[in-house]
Amino acid sequence: MIYLIMKFYKLKKSHFFKIVLKKRFYLIILLSFLYKNSYSQVNIDNINDAQAFLQEYLNPLGNGLGAITNNGWYNSAKPHRLLGFDATFTISLLSFSDENKTFDPNSISNFSSSSSSSPTIIGKGNGAIVNYKDDEFKLPNQSNPIPLLALPNFNFGLGIFKKTELNGRLIPNYKYDFGFFSNGEISMWGVGFKHDLLQWIPVIGNAIPMSLSLQAGHTQLNSELSILDQSVNIDVQATNFNIIFSRKILMLTGYTSVGYNFSTTTFTAGENISNSESFNLNELEIDLPIEMKFENNREYRANIGIRLNLAVIAIHANHTFSKYPVTTVGLGLSLR
Repeated sequence: MIYLIMKFYKLKKSHFFKIVLKKRFYLIILLSFLYKNSYSQVNIDNINDAQAFLQEYLNPLGNGLGAITNNGWYNSAKPHRLLGFDATFTISLLSFSDENKTFDPNSISNFSSSSSSSPTIIGKGNGAIVNYKDDEFKLPNQSNPIPLLALPNFNFGLGIFKKTELNGRLIPNYKYDFGFFSNGEISMWGVGFKHDLLQWIPVIGNAIPMSLSLQAGHTQLNSELSILDQSVNIDVQATNFNIIFSRKILMLTGYTSVGYNFSTTTFTAGENISNSESFNLNELEIDLPIEMKFENNREYRANIGIRLNLAVIAIHANHTFSKYPVTTVGLGLSLR
């Protein structure tokens, strides 16, 4: 057969084998190129590298949950009188800025990329191709961004001695298949207080036509949610301190506050991912189990709001100005 081909094309034997070898060489080059560009699974077993990368990817969600749980504590600076109380349902909405929707893989030690931008967990777009040591992997393409978080909440207040009010909040454990993040499970509780400051100003304190209070609260939020069809836990501990000013005119109460809040977010994966030894972000594998704390989110904040009193019914709305802005609306029953 080879003889007939050589005779048909009038090739010498040496020329024929040169052509065959040349074709094989091109084929090997082509296969090598295709192999180089078909990115395979890359495993990260170094816990420090894994945490650094996951923190950049998940940070907006963790810090957003921390910020939203620090809201919805108050709608007036005036504490309840002794045994006065309120029960209020609120919902807080947090919107993400554009800077929270992408991250730069080159900013993480031991990682590099030809792209300076890739979507975070809340962002949208094509995932970057990232180099890790001698390996290369592609992050997931994301077509469904998360524009905001929404957190419902039940708040309670009870007046005690010395113009002080005790506060509590609760979200009973429940499962959801829609809402602020895909599907999962969530629960929350919190305790706090509000204390009148004007009573401690001699002579003129009680004559000042406004209310001024110190408020503080601590919240624990536990959540289980799905990331790329993998069940993980994100738990938040959030604390805030505020100085609140308010003034009531007829049925309206205007209020504003300045304060400071901080939160710690813990990400865990492993117990709820069955039949797997790793947590996967497309072609990136991270050994299980994983437990990491996000960098503490600490920031100053300012808040402004208004409350409408209709007999024992109170309707309020307020907005918090911070790196993660939050708007809260609420409806409650109040007996002062």
